Amino acid sequence: MQIKKGDTVQGDRWPEPVEVNHLEDLGDYIRLIGVCRPSGQNVNQLIHKDEINTFEVTKLTTNFTASPVEIFLGLEAKRYRYASLYDPLLAMNTSKIEPLPHQIEAVYGYVLRLPRIRFLIADDPGAGKTIMAGLIIKELKFRQLVNRVLIVVPGHLKDQWRRELKERFEETFVIIDRSFLGAVYGENVWDRESQIITSLDFAKQEDIMPSLSSSHFDLVIVDEAHKMSAYQYGEKLSKTGRYKLGETLSQISEHVLFLTATPHKGDPENFRLFLDLLEPGFFATTEMLYQSIDQKDNPLFIRRIKEDLKDFEGKPLFLPRHVKTLSFDLGKKSPQEKIIYNALSKYVNTQYNKALTKDKRRNVAFALVILQRRFASSMYALLKSLERRKKRLSELLEGTQQPPKMRTYSYVDEVEELSEADRWKEEEIWETLSVAENREELIKEIRTLEDLSQKAREVIKTEGELKLKELKNTIRKLDSEFPGKKIIIFTESRDTLEYLEKKIKSWGYSVTTIHGGMGLEERIKAEKTFKHETQILIATEAAGEGINLQFCHLMINYD
Repeated sequence: MQIKKGDTVQGDRWPEPVEVNHLEDLGDYIRLIGVCRPSGQNVNQLIHKDEINTFEVTKLTTNFTASPVEIFLGLEAKRYRYASLYDPLLAMNTSKIEPLPHQIEAVYGYVLRLPRIRFLIADDPGAGKTIMAGLIIKELKFRQLVNRVLIVVPGHLKDQWRRELKERFEETFVIIDRSFLGAVYGENVWDRESQIITSLDFAKQEDIMPSLSSSHFDLVIVDEAHKMSAYQYGEKLSKTGRYKLGETLSQISEHVLFLTATPHKGDPENFRLFLDLLEPGFFATTEMLYQSIDQKDNPLFIRRIKEDLKDFEGKPLFLPRHVKTLSFDLGKKSPQEKIIYNALSKYVNTQYNKALTKDKRRNVAFALVILQRRFASSMYALLKSLERRKKRLSELLEGTQQPPKMRTYSYVDEVEELSEADRWKEEEIWETLSVAENREELIKEIRTLEDLSQKAREVIKTEGELKLKELKNTIRKLDSEFPGKKIIIFTESRDTLEYLEKKIKSWGYSVTTIHGGMGLEERIKAEKTFKHETQILIATEAAGEGINLQFCHLMINYD
């Protein structure tokens, strides 16, 4: 059978007709190059001449009997493929959102103008960074620039991200975690799915990083990206596990987008190293970074504070913030607390200096710093820490307890990278560490702790804690000025949270609590309880993770 260029042939080898574009005689075989019709799939194959004789030359014809609805849908699909060329705001117009001016500006005025996206959106909380990320994903997909997307978020936000992307943008993502990994043993899970959400602390694990680093994504988005930190101390550069993950993510993706409301921790070098994850070496020195910011010539990030955010009518989206700091003198108004402060400072300074002179005793120094932070939080938090420390040291003295084993951290900043629940666990272990090297030193330290504990109990028993009195007066004042309005009280310590809950309830107020020991469902339930039932919420930083408290505008930072 003779086949020539331009013929359309059909055979058992292909599921559809093939238009022949090139033929090459290679003896017993013929090389055929063509295109399947109508799919457009390319064909480039060596075919034996005997098989060629089984092919049938056909003509592609149409009898116009197809369903009009199917024809319409086919044409619409073709039209949508090129829609982004004619509608520059296509993602916005096809999503279930009502974007605000600052969101449109960030997405279409900054991010999508970049030929290679390496950008940080660092707006204040409440700016809608999830909506901006969803618009970027959808717009890049419409423009056929991305197919594989990886979103890395704190563990408690995985479900929230998946839900919002599905509900608002009709984008389906798969959550990859330890259970998913076990269900697909023997496969690289990062190559299995094209749209993935995973947690920061899962992805950074040593057994996960190799498979992740061997994959490739078109777009990587990291929420709460400031958690990927590195620190420069003199000549030493300390990289956290999360920072090393950030380096890997930067290498395996063409486009990278960071989201955070707190990009700067007050350390210029830390901020420069953070931006290095987007474009390594872009700012060689902190001086170059700040010069770029001063000259408003910064291509790597945008930051807008709440006061800058307005609606389409130019009206502020957020109420103005009024901040008042209450100061008080312990020496004049609370002599008992001043005595405790001086005694605690003497104890901490003595033990701290001992710790720093000994090898591998840095964690002991951390433990002593924690005692001062507990005092700053509340007298009750200090008392509980002193009691735990005294109990463990007494067990060491009696031989019923072995010195605890724990991870050694180089710097306090590394500790701050832990989740709230994990940090509490580490701190409870630190509270048991001591620099005492013999029985006499241990007995002396236990006596000091008992003396401090007794003084703290006296202040608590007589309700003489000055800050607690000020809190009571402040709550009554706010309740008088804003009757029926919700109040949030933030604290760093779980002990302080429990103490304040008991005290404030005794003052006649209804109270709800949220802390890092609660799962996301528990926090959402507590949020609803606070919104509809109780007047006061006492919370740790976990209240800012995965829930919405924007219905409340009165806040007290207790610590």
